[in-house]
Amino acid sequence: MSTIGVYGAGAWGSALALTAARAGGEVILCGRNASAAAELNATRRSRHLPAAEFPAAVTASADPAALAGVDLLLLAVPAQACRAAAQALSDFAGRDAVIVSCAKGIEQATGDRLTQAIAAALPGRPIAVLSGPGFADDVAAGLPTAVTVAAEDAGLADAIARRLAGPAFRPYAATDVAGVELGGALKNVLAIAAGIVAGRALGASAQAAVITRGFVEMRRLAAAFGAEAETLMGLSGFGDLMLTCSSAQSRNFSFGLGIGRGEPPARFGKLAEGAATVGIAVRKAAEFAVEVPIMAAVAEVIGGRLSVDDAVDRLMARPLRRENVI
Repeated sequence: MSTIGVYGAGAWGSALALTAARAGGEVILCGRNASAAAELNATRRSRHLPAAEFPAAVTASADPAALAGVDLLLLAVPAQACRAAAQALSDFAGRDAVIVSCAKGIEQATGDRLTQAIAAALPGRPIAVLSGPGFADDVAAGLPTAVTVAAEDAGLADAIARRLAGPAFRPYAATDVAGVELGGALKNVLAIAAGIVAGRALGASAQAAVITRGFVEMRRLAAAFGAEAETLMGLSGFGDLMLTCSSAQSRNFSFGLGIGRGEPPARFGKLAEGAATVGIAVRKAAEFAVEVPIMAAVAEVIGGRLSVDDAVDRLMARPLRRENVI
């Protein structure tokens, strides 16, 4: 894995390109904006991460053909664009190139996990996923960050983790691809819920209740998808949930914060992956006969079918039950 490509030159993709370069080797960062790519090559600065200086090992491009021949390809586009992005790379991603999904979501149109969507568009390639608690600004600044890299082949997961590891970036290898993906996807929905609670000034006790009971819903639904419970207790599940439910750096938390304050959901929806995930998550929960009352309330609030106050009343009026029944 001497040459790494990153497809998606937003904040997260740019931060991953920096991380890969710091780990050693050449990195090609490919986005859609030719002028932004030329600017990064000339100034060594990114519009998305203006405080970070990019080393010469990172070359920016707006031509997907630049990714031909890379050994490791990190796909860092929005979740709902993953399948289309993978299809766009079909002529350039070699049959032996390892494809790593770096987005967090569930495909709305199909209910597929993102690695499933990518595998359908790029058949025959080894597929992995990278997820966990990390903000792009922190990663770009070289602040200590730990994530999970999962692939069905344990040796492949180990190899990717070794290739991306650096002094301040620590990937842990795993084989539960579904668990790692679903932890990253579902915590975004719960970050919106936590933001709504904070924006409505419902108090720290309510915040703790939403996060804790929301985590139970994450475990239920992930298990229905075939995930392992232990994975949800790790970095890509509980760890990512704690990060995104506690900081305005999280786009999903900020999205919920605005809703709680009475701002229209459409104002921030394009930036919050959880807003695109919640509907399909609730539909899949219904298919699996899994109870997800907090996620369902978030879906209805975002859809304008339920007010925040009514959502709170509905959740508080649910029948009492024993806590250990998840």
